[in-house]
Amino acid sequence: MLLHYVTLPDVKLSVLDLAPVADGSTPAEALRNSVDLITRAERLGYHRYWVAEHHNMPGIASSSPPVLIAHLAAATERIRVGSGGVMLPNHAPLVVAEQFGMLTALHPDRIDLGLGRAPGTDQVTAHALRRDASPAADEFPRQLGELIGFLDGEFPDGHPYAAVSAVPGRGFRPPIWLLGSSGYSAQLAGALGMPFSFAHHFAGDNTLPALAAYRESFRASDDLAEPYAMIGVAVYCADTDAEARRMASSQTLSFLRLRSGRPGPLPSPDEAENHPYTELDRLFIEDRARHTIVGDPASVADQLTDLATRTGSQELMITTLAYDHAARVRSYELVAEALG
Repeated sequence: MLLHYVTLPDVKLSVLDLAPVADGSTPAEALRNSVDLITRAERLGYHRYWVAEHHNMPGIASSSPPVLIAHLAAATERIRVGSGGVMLPNHAPLVVAEQFGMLTALHPDRIDLGLGRAPGTDQVTAHALRRDASPAADEFPRQLGELIGFLDGEFPDGHPYAAVSAVPGRGFRPPIWLLGSSGYSAQLAGALGMPFSFAHHFAGDNTLPALAAYRESFRASDDLAEPYAMIGVAVYCADTDAEARRMASSQTLSFLRLRSGRPGPLPSPDEAENHPYTELDRLFIEDRARHTIVGDPASVADQLTDLATRTGSQELMITTLAYDHAARVRSYELVAEALG
C-alpha cells in the first residue's frame, strides 16, 4: 500500500538524468540504467525525463542528448523526453533543428528541446567540439533565432538562410525551453515568452532572483500565455535519513573533485565517507548541502513542498546521482509515493 505524505496537485514532478558512470562500471551500463530508470519513471507518473549534455567527464555518459533521447523515447510510450539541455554554442543551429525535428516526427507531442548557452565542459574540450573560439555564449540569441527560423521555416526577407529547409525540422518544432543558472537566460526566456528551467541544484543562491527576473520580463507568445518555471533540484530519498545521507555522499565527493579539476567516475559511499576532507572541503560540502534535499520520504516531501511554495515553480525536475542504481531507482519511487 502506498503512503501519501503530502499532495502537490499543481506541481509536476520530472526527472533529470546525467547517466552517471559509477566507479568500476562502464558508460554502457550507465546508459542501460537510464533505460531502466525512464521506464520506471513513466510507470510512477513522472511528467518528463531530460538528459544533459556534458563532455570530457568520466562520470557522465550523456554526451549526445539527441541519440540518447531517441533511444529512451523508443523504450517508452507516454512520458515526455528531452534535453536538459543541448548546449547550443557547441552545435550548428541547422543540425539541432534537423535532429529535434526528426525526434518530433518520430515521437509526436513527446519531445522537448531544452537549450543552454554554456559549453558543458572545459575550454579545451569546447575548442575541440567547435574547432575554433566561436561561437561564443554572447552569440546565443543569434543562434537561437536561427534555430527557430529553421524549425518554423521563417526568416526575414534577404536572410542568407531563407532558402534552406530543415528536413525534418520545419513543421516539427518541439517545445523550446531555455535553461540557466543566472539572470541572463531568465530574462531572455521571459522576453521571448518561453518556458524557463533553472538549475537550482548547482546555483541555488540565484534561484529566486532568476525566477523573479523571468516573471518580470515575461511577454506572452504564441507558444506560452503565462510564465512557466521549472527548477532542477538534487534529491536523495531513502527509508531513513542515514541511508539518504550515505547515498548523497557520492555526489558530494564527485562535485568536490570536479571543482578541483579532477573529474572522475562516481565514487562509492564507502570511498566518500573515508575521504580525507580538508576544512575548505567541508565548507564547500556545507554550502552545497543548503540546496540539496536529503532525507526519509516524509522529510523530503516537506522540503520539496516548501521549495515549490517558495519559488512558485510549476514543476520540479529531480536529479539523483547515486553510486548504486537500485538506490537511485528507490529514491524516485519514494518521492513519487510521498508526493502522490
